[in-house]
Amino acid sequence: MILIVDSGSTKTDWISVDNDGKILFSTQTLGLNPQVLSSAILKERIINNFDLYQNREEVTSLYFYGAGCGVESPQLRIRKVFNEVFNNANISIKEDTYAAVYAASKPGEKSIVCILGTGSNCTYFDGKNIEQRVDSLGYVLMDEASGNFFGKQLIRSYYFNEMPSDLSREFEQEYDLSPDTIKENIYRRENPNTYLASFSKFLIKNKDNKPFQKIIKNGLERFINHQILQFENAHEIPIHFIGSIAFFLEKEIKDALKIENLKMGRIVQRPIDELVTYHIKLLET
Repeated sequence: MILIVDSGSTKTDWISVDNDGKILFSTQTLGLNPQVLSSAILKERIINNFDLYQNREEVTSLYFYGAGCGVESPQLRIRKVFNEVFNNANISIKEDTYAAVYAASKPGEKSIVCILGTGSNCTYFDGKNIEQRVDSLGYVLMDEASGNFFGKQLIRSYYFNEMPSDLSREFEQEYDLSPDTIKENIYRRENPNTYLASFSKFLIKNKDNKPFQKIIKNGLERFINHQILQFENAHEIPIHFIGSIAFFLEKEIKDALKIENLKMGRIVQRPIDELVTYHIKLLET
């Protein structure tokens, strides 16, 4: 049994196939980002899933693509957890940019592939290999145009009294905005990036309001300048996007790229299906 896994900070998609490429089951757990979660939490989220626990001994190969796996120490942490749970499996761990490339790019196609979900990232694909120009330092220092970036901007807008009064009242009705709650979730609890990203739903729902348009435009401009334009041939190749934020802000992304004379490529909300297709093709070769 082969397990193919695409994990962000918010959720993780799992699909199992047999050696002939037939899908056996699919399931979902909470996110498994080893940069922000302890080994105990990572393991708990896996073994609490019925399908995964029941089939753990049958897994012979596990291909994991995850947020937070671009650095060695988090990779080692989650590998140790996988070895404990799926003790008969050969385990491959790669950062989520590989999943984005395999899901969005055509074989042999030069492209830039961007992730805009709970976090954000960007990589260049030369048709065979990927190149990372900017190492991600996570939600505190980077992650422009991501869910957690936009969540931070909304909270700041509310607390600095920049949000229009009607939107402020609606914002208060949908979220607990007390200072104690916000600081507890950001500074003391697990997954602060996912907590911040939860506010981005309000931004997307009200994205046609001018103050929110400004926040979105600023985030996308920063992402383009800091990430996409790092690559010298950015104006010559398609730029693909992966993730829920990209999916819901498709028009805004197209407008932002057009300003910079950049070419819009594909938008893939859920890369796991394309990942499965990629791995099934590998089984056939």
